[in-house]
Amino acid sequence: MPKAIPPELTDDPGQGRSLARHYPRGLHIEAHTHEWAQVLYAVSGVMWVEVEREALVVPPQRAVWLPPGTQHAIYMMSAVEMRNLYLHGQDIQHLSKKSDVIEVNGLLKELITTIAERELERDEAYLKEAYRLATLELAYAANYSLRIPLPDASDRRLAVLCRSVIDNPSLDISFEQHAASVGASVRTLSRLFTSELGTGFGEWRRQVQLAIAISKLAEGLSVSAVARSLGYLPASFSDMFRRELGAPPSEFHLGTKLGAAEDESQDPPSA
Repeated sequence: MPKAIPPELTDDPGQGRSLARHYPRGLHIEAHTHEWAQVLYAVSGVMWVEVEREALVVPPQRAVWLPPGTQHAIYMMSAVEMRNLYLHGQDIQHLSKKSDVIEVNGLLKELITTIAERELERDEAYLKEAYRLATLELAYAANYSLRIPLPDASDRRLAVLCRSVIDNPSLDISFEQHAASVGASVRTLSRLFTSELGTGFGEWRRQVQLAIAISKLAEGLSVSAVARSLGYLPASFSDMFRRELGAPPSEFHLGTKLGAAEDESQDPPSA
């Protein structure tokens, strides 16, 4: 499994670093940390990011804020054009000490992408001001609330079941079938979901389905195709989507669509 190779980070505040990489669909970067804070952003593509005991689905109009030392793993749900910022701890005293998913407005997007594209030039005067403005924008970025709680490793049955649902969240596989596959009773697993994840199986799987649906819609799949892949009739899926997210999937437009063709080339993992 690939490991993250970040840019060289120094001890000098005011000297941010950035990274621009292409990753193919399906690449998984194992759990790791950075000494500096990180803004994890993809100008195109969708990332599944696991931060401690939560999973975050990150389409192109959002980014992940990771304070220094935050452990995270990344799975590319599609081909991803990644643009990351790394910020020294002394430059982010005004920012949150907790990880979060944030909305990326037009100005923040341009700052992140321009900084990453001009990294090799090392125009220190320009970059210093660009990083300063980016940290100001980060302070005012709105938060995004869709998070999926993840189990720890204390009960293998629950962990295996959750990973199985993430791999295939379709309604076509019942809770009873999932329980049988891990050798536990529905009653035992219901208790574990409530005690470990704070929610029932049905609600937890619905959160996973919404996350997967967002990624598929970002790739340009039709609402009916997404609905069928998750085991719904289109009308039922649209009702669920609207109820949970406040808008029907037909109106869920992302700022960047993903191309149908994907480049299978791969740079050394750096995240």
